[in-house]
Amino acid sequence: MNTNRRRRSEQVTNQEMDEEVLKKSPPSQEKYGRAQFAIRLMVLVLFLAWVFVWVVAPTDTYKQIWLPQLKAKINSSYFGKQGATLLLFTVPILFIAVLGSIYLHIAKKYNYFKMERSKNGKKCEGVFIGKRPMLVRGPLGIVSGTELALLFMFIVLLVWSFSNYLNNSFAKISQKSAAEDGEKVWQKKLDKSALMLGKVGNICLAMLFFPVTRGSSLLPLVGLKSESCIKYHIWLGNMLMTIFTAHGLCYIIYWAVTNQLSKMLEWKKTGISNVAGELTLLIGLLMWLTTFPRIRRKAFELFFYTHHLYILFIVLFIFHVGISYACIMLPGFYLFLVDRYLRFLQSRQRARLVSARVLPCEAVELNFSKTHGLTYNPTSIVFINIPSISKLQWHPFTVTSNSNLEPEILSVVIKSEGAWSQKLYQMLSVPSAIDHLNVHVEGPYGPVSTDYLRHETLVMISGGSGITPFVSIIRELIYLNITLRYRTPKLTLICAFKNTSCLSMLDMILPSYGINGDISSLQLQIEAYITREEDLKQNNSPIPLQSIWFKPNQKDSPISTILGPNSWVWLGAIISSSFIIFIILIGMINHYYIFPVDHNTNKIFSYPLKSSINMLVICVSIAMGASIAVLWNKKQNAKEAKKVQNMEGSSPSVGSTNFKVCDIERELESLPNQILANATNVHYAGRPDLRRLLLELKGSNAGVLVSGPKEMRQEVASVCSSNLAENLHFESFSFNW
Repeated sequence: MNTNRRRRSEQVTNQEMDEEVLKKSPPSQEKYGRAQFAIRLMVLVLFLAWVFVWVVAPTDTYKQIWLPQLKAKINSSYFGKQGATLLLFTVPILFIAVLGSIYLHIAKKYNYFKMERSKNGKKCEGVFIGKRPMLVRGPLGIVSGTELALLFMFIVLLVWSFSNYLNNSFAKISQKSAAEDGEKVWQKKLDKSALMLGKVGNICLAMLFFPVTRGSSLLPLVGLKSESCIKYHIWLGNMLMTIFTAHGLCYIIYWAVTNQLSKMLEWKKTGISNVAGELTLLIGLLMWLTTFPRIRRKAFELFFYTHHLYILFIVLFIFHVGISYACIMLPGFYLFLVDRYLRFLQSRQRARLVSARVLPCEAVELNFSKTHGLTYNPTSIVFINIPSISKLQWHPFTVTSNSNLEPEILSVVIKSEGAWSQKLYQMLSVPSAIDHLNVHVEGPYGPVSTDYLRHETLVMISGGSGITPFVSIIRELIYLNITLRYRTPKLTLICAFKNTSCLSMLDMILPSYGINGDISSLQLQIEAYITREEDLKQNNSPIPLQSIWFKPNQKDSPISTILGPNSWVWLGAIISSSFIIFIILIGMINHYYIFPVDHNTNKIFSYPLKSSINMLVICVSIAMGASIAVLWNKKQNAKEAKKVQNMEGSSPSVGSTNFKVCDIERELESLPNQILANATNVHYAGRPDLRRLLLELKGSNAGVLVSGPKEMRQEVASVCSSNLAENLHFESFSFNW
């Protein structure tokens, strides 16, 4: 209980500090606003310039006039042929990523002032244009108007590029030119078509890694979350493999009809390497095959492990086309490598698992120790690895705790649904069988800011374990309502469960140690539907929650941000410094090693060796920049971890399980829990009539959040997209599409 009092006193202190900042720094609001506007303007200009390069790249004007002039100025003994490509395709995106990091760092501070407008009923401004679902059922999943427009424009870019490439290539083919090569006109056109398909496929490859960069500064810059962008990665992957497959088949047919099948075994020292391209295609087809829903669901481990072949795919692709041309797809993959290396460094640390609660519905809540400097917003996710179950598998889970209400604890709830989670549940369901568990954590990753206060009403609809993101939202609104006295929206939670035991998921809404305040002003109403039981009499007496407290281990450490509290600034510094290191190193290698060889008339520097050197330098540069940043922040993280350890040492010993369990039981009988129980209605033997419930919502601004099975999300999206629901603003939370 002393620990709880200390936590609450720290919350009050933090609140007072925040209010002081808000009172003393009104000019900062205008300063931050101007800085953000300037960054957004610069980002827009750079992005439009980058898109313009993609649009004009297939034209003769670009290839015959602009590019030669640019190469004459840029290409030198330091950068060679890749100099112009780096400047046009790589530098703009990396610069945008650095600007985005600065923007997001400012946004964290500016968020104080933005939320201040929400007090006394003043709603934060929000943009709803283009977020209404346009397509609900179909191969693309639930798609908004903005997403549909962007997808259409991207397809237009592909068609534009392919048609221009073909027109310019076919214009140079004639009966005479084909006869000189001993071919027919249609064979020559097939050759050119195959080549142009490869060029168009590279556009998809250039975009492929942006959506799967978890710690990206680009995605939150435009209001996207990493888990919601997975569907973009799937779209791009399907288009990429369709085009690359057509590219490969066209070349095989061309070589067969012209009696040149021996070219399939060519791996040239200069130019295109056919063997590398064929291996790239085979690996891509293997990864593509395992992504089909039936295979992915029934053999997830096969899909998971096969997808790690992306490393070999990229390496062979670079060997196939050469490093100079591969620089077109470099920016997305470069940012992905930065993020992947930072994740690797974080995952090397073992997280301190303090306790676990086993729920009657075959779910477990894991409670990790965290540093005070680690803050995150609702609906954030973490990736968890438990070596005793699988050394390679990482699974994403929504964080249910709140960094303001629970400054020392990070919690996740894991439902026993797949093979991995079932093994975890079996391990923890027998408390005496385990007293320590090695766990590795990556994250948390989540939105930079939230805008739930802009709504008059929030309706949260969940199915099964889909309730977890709403637990984090409710806890955030509890903090804003009780601690900061914000006027929060009226809340309605509609949750569907299979049986009564799943009602124990509602116990997760409030922190395990209770809340120091009155939650009656929160205006929360819970409607729980039990779909597979007639009434409460059918069930046995409820099974109590089992609590497990783990012994501490010196090798474990509290979860902390790998780059400290100013993580966005450090990320921008890593991107910029590592790329500068790469430019310097590769410039020196080109000037003193590669350039002299290329200008010796008797010898040409090997393309595969040049590509290998470039890939090695990229990896070394990223490792240098990221490692220095991580080591710089490691001291601060170590100090915070020591503070947490000392505070844990002052609390009752971990071995005193009975004391802690009794403490939790007393807290569960507190007034907030009684209010929560009174606000809960349980309905049996039926599913919620979502259409009726949503269309009955009053007010001009109602946020509708849904998390659960695909059919439920589609039903809610269908209602929100109708003309009868102009006041409903849809948002979906899901790890799949």
